Amino acid sequence: MENSGETPPAETLPTETLADLLAADLTAVFGLFRSLSAPSGLSMTAAATLSTIERNGPSRLTMLAAREGVTQPAMTQLISRLEDGGLVRRGADPADGRVVLVGLTDAGRNALAQRRAHRADKLAVILAQLTPGHRAALAAALPALAALAAVPRDEDIIPATRG
Repeated sequence: MENSGETPPAETLPTETLADLLAADLTAVFGLFRSLSAPSGLSMTAAATLSTIERNGPSRLTMLAAREGVTQPAMTQLISRLEDGGLVRRGADPADGRVVLVGLTDAGRNALAQRRAHRADKLAVILAQLTPGHRAALAAALPALAALAAVPRDEDIIPATRG
């Protein structure tokens, strides 16, 4: 990881410095994460989109495009491919029949579960090579990482029935 040097105690670290350090380390961790995924025919964007739908429930194409950092036409094409593969389905928003929501199918949930299980198996081998202290530090960081991932982003405030 890029941040392998000594850093001041977290409580004295300015937010901007923490953001810089974390951004560099997350880049390295994301590279590791990508290497753990088995070839499955799903791009990282497709898998991320499925995960977003799993986490947030049926979602509008506009929100998915913003969340994954792609254009709406690109997301429309991706959703069409995922729908053709039986991983998602489109349906009307119960609150506004003019709005189309994309939801996960059982096959989509299974594809995500298989992908996660494969990554977990490979990650367990890597984690076993770390010191007990490093494994404990990673375990202790899990709640903070979950909280970080759960912080709402601008694209998350697009209501499912508007916009």
